[in-house]
Amino acid sequence: MAFDRLLIAVDELCGKGVISDELFGQIGHTEYAPKHFRYAKVMGKEEFDEVFNKADEIISHAGMGSISMALERNKPLLVMPRLAKFKEVVNDHQVGTARKFEALGHVVAAYDINELPEKIAKLKTFVPTPRSDQAVLVAARIKRFLEGMRA
Repeated sequence: MAFDRLLIAVDELCGKGVISDELFGQIGHTEYAPKHFRYAKVMGKEEFDEVFNKADEIISHAGMGSISMALERNKPLLVMPRLAKFKEVVNDHQVGTARKFEALGHVVAAYDINELPEKIAKLKTFVPTPRSDQAVLVAARIKRFLEGMRA
C-alpha cells in the first residue's frame, strides 16, 4: 500500500530546506511524484541494498523488514507507523512496533507528520542501540508455552 502521507511530508520538508541532504526514495506504487528528491517506484534487491548501504540515515514506515535491515547495518532509522485510519494498513500494528523499538533505543519514531522536522534533526546525531541476542529468553518462552500445552 502507498504511504503518501509520509512521502508528501518528506517532499515538502525537502522543498522548505528542512531536509537539505541528498535524498533518494523508493516510493512504491503511488500516484504522487516527489518534486524535491530523486526516487524509484520499486528497485530490485541488489539495487535497494546498494542504496540502503550507502545511506547515512533512513526514513521508513515502521515495518519489521526496514527496522531489521537498519539494525543489521547500524543505520540511524526514523520510522513513522502506517495507520489504519488513513487506509495505509488494515490495523495499527506498526504503532506498537515503533513504540517498542523506540523504547529499546533502536529507532527514532514520529507518530504524526508535524513531528517530522524535530525527529529528522534528532536522526542526525542518533546512534541506534545495537540489538542484543535474545535466544535464551525466546527459548524460555517457548518452553513455558509448550509446558502449558501439556498441562
